[in-house]
Amino acid sequence: QSYCHRLQHDMYFLMSTSRLNEQAVDKIVLQLNRVYPQILTNEEAEKFRNPKASLHTRLSDLLKHLQKKGDRHCQEFYRALQINAEQVFNDLPSRKILKTPDPTEIDTDKEQYMLNDRGPVFFLACFSVAAGLALFWYCWNSEMQVIGRARRILGFSPVIIGRHVRNICMLYLEDVSRN
Repeated sequence: QSYCHRLQHDMYFLMSTSRLNEQAVDKIVLQLNRVYPQILTNEEAEKFRNPKASLHTRLSDLLKHLQKKGDRHCQEFYRALQINAEQVFNDLPSRKILKTPDPTEIDTDKEQYMLNDRGPVFFLACFSVAAGLALFWYCWNSEMQVIGRARRILGFSPVIIGRHVRNICMLYLEDVSRN
């Protein structure tokens, strides 16, 4: 993919609010003006650094100007962006496409997010089920005296164990105590 196509693809990302601040755009323009051979002439650099125009307008004009000039100019823009705004450069959509060339490859960042997507309620639910099963197993292997105590604990635990699970445990404990 050519640098002009990449720049066209990244244009909306770069122009979105608070991606590039005024200082970073000025540094990029100055670097493009000082690169040998010059990518931007002095007049063009002054135009794109004009503080009277809004940042959005200057950036939009700069990106369109570079696309008209050709692939070498766009490549130098990416180099200047990498030097002066590395975080923005790393977050570019075209960079993410280049990082994962195989569409069947698993994106580990996304997979990590998917594994950590569950909140504290999920953890508490799993912990409650594990604690309930441990208590149930302890009561099943112990003597009959413990069953009465476990029945009292299970009767007062609607928060720890779900209502349906608690009812099943209570029915089982009643059946065991009858036998």
